[in-house]
Amino acid sequence: MTDSQAPESRVAAAIPKLPRSGVWSWLPGLWTLRHYQQRWLARDVVAGLVLTALLVPAGMGYAEAAGLPAVTGIYATILPLLAYAVVGPSRILVYGPDSSLAALIAVAVVGRAGDDPARAIALASVLAILTGALCIVAGIARAGFVADLLSKPVRVGYMNGIALTVIVTQLPKLFGFKVSATSVPSGALHFVQGVIERRTNGIALAIGATSLALIVLGRMVWKRIPWVLVAVAGATLVVGAFALESQLDVVGDVPRGLPLPSVPSITSADIGPLAMAAFGIAVVSFADTSVLSRSVAGRLGERVDANRELFALGVANLAAGFFQGFPISSSSSRTPVAESAGSRTQLTGVVAAIALVVVLLFAPSLLSHLPTAALAAVVIGAAVRIFDFEAVRVFFRVRRSDFVLSLVAFLAVAVLGVIPGIAGAVGLSLLDVVRRAWRPHHAVLGRADGVKGYHDVTRFDSARQVPGLLLFRWDAPLFFANADLFRHRILELVESATVPVLWVVVAAEPITDVDTTAAEMLEELDKELAQLGAELAFAEMKDPVKDRLERYGLQARIGRDFFFPTLGSAVRRYREGHPGDFRDWEEEG
Repeated sequence: MTDSQAPESRVAAAIPKLPRSGVWSWLPGLWTLRHYQQRWLARDVVAGLVLTALLVPAGMGYAEAAGLPAVTGIYATILPLLAYAVVGPSRILVYGPDSSLAALIAVAVVGRAGDDPARAIALASVLAILTGALCIVAGIARAGFVADLLSKPVRVGYMNGIALTVIVTQLPKLFGFKVSATSVPSGALHFVQGVIERRTNGIALAIGATSLALIVLGRMVWKRIPWVLVAVAGATLVVGAFALESQLDVVGDVPRGLPLPSVPSITSADIGPLAMAAFGIAVVSFADTSVLSRSVAGRLGERVDANRELFALGVANLAAGFFQGFPISSSSSRTPVAESAGSRTQLTGVVAAIALVVVLLFAPSLLSHLPTAALAAVVIGAAVRIFDFEAVRVFFRVRRSDFVLSLVAFLAVAVLGVIPGIAGAVGLSLLDVVRRAWRPHHAVLGRADGVKGYHDVTRFDSARQVPGLLLFRWDAPLFFANADLFRHRILELVESATVPVLWVVVAAEPITDVDTTAAEMLEELDKELAQLGAELAFAEMKDPVKDRLERYGLQARIGRDFFFPTLGSAVRRYREGHPGDFRDWEEEG
């Protein structure tokens, strides 16, 4: 097998495992460079050049979508690529402007900047710096677990809402006119008004629609062709060849040279709103990045530390903020491009960054005839790929509650707006966690013929209960929200039993915690069961939970003899003290 045919995992195997501590653990890119192999160079260089062709129009398009000058999209690409190449734990992840953040940035910046592009750049730069600082602090504090708070249904609904928001707010640019809108209702209203008022630019619409068709349909027919580059290059050539630049909006010449590092200047009144927006952007960008980095790492045979990824995301955003950029994230559209082009290491991003510098220094007029309608097509084409209808279909078929969660998250973003949607999505995920534990599954257990152990009597028709013994399983932690349900369900079963219940044995293996409210409930339940002539006992309780009950004083109250290591031992003890005519199938055998 040649190197060109070798699986990606061989590259990972050729690089020694990154140290878990020390300086090198924070500099994965330099660690890779230290062990770099010459046979990877051609692949990395070619992938970097191919990637550059996509980075320019995508970066400029997302800058336009965020309400910023198009060139800031290139500024927000160069330094983050270089920064991530040094500190990023994933070897081929591509960082830069992203469609999922464009609407967030627009909400935070456009309304405060008005028509002043310099102020818009300053606000966006501070937003990137605040986002970066939050991510770095969170990464050092090992807060990478935060990404787990967004369940898949909520994340899918949120991203679908983002995609619709981006499309609706970009449609006016595709039709050749401008509106001020950052949400689906306002965007749709302004777009329809613009069409009714005949503000559509026919030339812009023709170029934009053709570009969008090339991107979407071309990708379906032949995925290996960089259709974004074909569409953008074609639109630019058409405008230049027919001198159409006076008849529609174009990017124009970008400023020659590179932005100098600077500290953006804003007013103190801007800090609060920008900090709130930065928090939302940090959550969204890290959630997207963590999912993408995990999937890429799985294909490459690697493991990515979520905390290091969070730290790298922060460093990349700081780099963007101090060089007139705006908040960035990993790219789910450009990373596959780099991967399919043969990228092997972080050098791909370095090559792409250098190529972008060359464009700014020596060919700034290269994009002067690029129509903004084509950039809108690029953004809409990327937003279309964000939609995940298949996941929604699976939610509806497999678990309706997940479908509802996804739909609510989608509507929160589409109707209320992107930033309220973030709060809604996070809150929805947390409420879902509480909901699942609030009304958990619980079961009465019995002995089924020919099957080891004790099982749900509703699942096994042959399952028999030992007369006078109630085996009850509770599949969740016991805490304030579900404690009363636990008590009521057991009392209900005891009081409705046809044979008087003498023992209630809780199969406690699934119970991972008992809080003070639940402990108080257990004490009351023990008293209530005693009045009904029944004893309360536990089986298979985890040692940490048992220790907690001891600190609460419940072990002494209930009696240590009523805590059993297994359900089988609890049943044997009960039958020894309460002989009857129950015969176990194993005894009969």
